[in-house]
Amino acid sequence: MRHLNITISGKVQGVAFRFSTKAVADQLRVKGWVKNLSDGRVCIEAEGDDFALDSFLEWCNEGPLQATVQKVEVVEDEVKNYRNFEILRK
Repeated sequence: MRHLNITISGKVQGVAFRFSTKAVADQLRVKGWVKNLSDGRVCIEAEGDDFALDSFLEWCNEGPLQATVQKVEVVEDEVKNYRNFEILRK
């Protein structure tokens, strides 16, 4: 089990990024949360096994159809044992 802090820049708000992220996370059984940041980026905390997180990160680099991902920053952190994946409001 690993924990990743992911920050995504580009055209990532107003394009259903959070909702698509939750759908992909649920499919891959990734736990954590996603939220919009006030500066236009999207922030994600994600936990799962290596395969799930690798697949999840691959998707994060593309995003939903309407999104334009310019940069994905990833930092490993301590596992927090999330129980599900949630969309957080600002």
